[in-house]
Amino acid sequence: MKITDVRVRKLAKEGKLKAVVSVTFDDELVVHDIKVIEGEKGLFIAMPSRKSADGEYRDIAHPITSATREMLQNTILEKYEQALTEEE
Repeated sequence: MKITDVRVRKLAKEGKLKAVVSVTFDDELVVHDIKVIEGEKGLFIAMPSRKSADGEYRDIAHPITSATREMLQNTILEKYEQALTEEE
């Protein structure tokens, strides 16, 4: 499965949430609401989630392997950096 499109929908100047992203796979499946967050060790992504009845957040969709998560995160953060550069 290949990433065929990444759309950075929202850029925030302040706060930990920096962007909300949609990723398209093979021009056939899209995952919305992936968040770009600034943490203590730098930027990372958070997959779309929903609050359960017990108050915990659970991912709606997520990569199964760490290699897939790394590829997804690297691609999203690269597009986020490009969006920042284009904004300036």
